[in-house]
Amino acid sequence: MTARRAGVPVLVWALTVVEAVYGKTGAARLRWLLSRLQVQEVAQADSLTAVQLLRDAGGPHGHKYAIDALVAAMALRSPAPVLVLTSDRDDWSKLCGDRIQIKEV
Repeated sequence: MTARRAGVPVLVWALTVVEAVYGKTGAARLRWLLSRLQVQEVAQADSLTAVQLLRDAGGPHGHKYAIDALVAAMALRSPAPVLVLTSDRDDWSKLCGDRIQIKEV
């Protein structure tokens, strides 16, 4: 892992773990992967920031946007510079603008 060799922390949020795991992901594999990452907890302040991000983005709503907004709030509280890897660049641009670097995967 390039980030690990460079001494750059790789953060993942607890919500992302739940969202990303598929039925075929074995428990042992998941534990191994998470042992290589820093799993961040969701705080109440993140929820309030997420609400504001959704309002500022014009009010998208629903499950999909709620998770993205919460993860965006947590990314915004992380020390800069922040790079977010995502499959949905458009949503992240709406939520965070240019406050974080976004790379589509």
